[in-house]
Amino acid sequence: MDSTLEQNKAIVLRFNKEVIEQGNVETFYALVAEDFINHSAPPGAPNGPEGMIYFFTQILRPAFSDLKAEIYDQVAEGDKVTTRKAFYGIHTGELMGIAASNKKVVIEVIDIVRLRDGQYVEHWGMNNMQSVMAQLAAR
Repeated sequence: MDSTLEQNKAIVLRFNKEVIEQGNVETFYALVAEDFINHSAPPGAPNGPEGMIYFFTQILRPAFSDLKAEIYDQVAEGDKVTTRKAFYGIHTGELMGIAASNKKVVIEVIDIVRLRDGQYVEHWGMNNMQSVMAQLAAR
């Protein structure tokens, strides 16, 4: 396989391990371009780097302890990497108004990242976060 494709997959893996699991903000800014666009940002939310780092540092990581990212599949073609993965954690902090429940959660994710010069420049994604939030709220 093309070494650029393998490098791009490694960058996405690094992002998931260092940024999502470990909360490494320095790695985030090293791997995300200043002109990054998140096409999956909720309506009204910033769709640049600041919106994405806010989600990880202020919403996801504070709500879930022991956060782990498991990558099931990665497919690279051209300048894009598609990843099917899951985030595992324990709901030990407030999540958008939902008090901690200590429930184990699995957030299923499929995303596409376009890379340029080793950095994320665009992101499209789908996840089951609404379903997870409904389960947590139901108690």
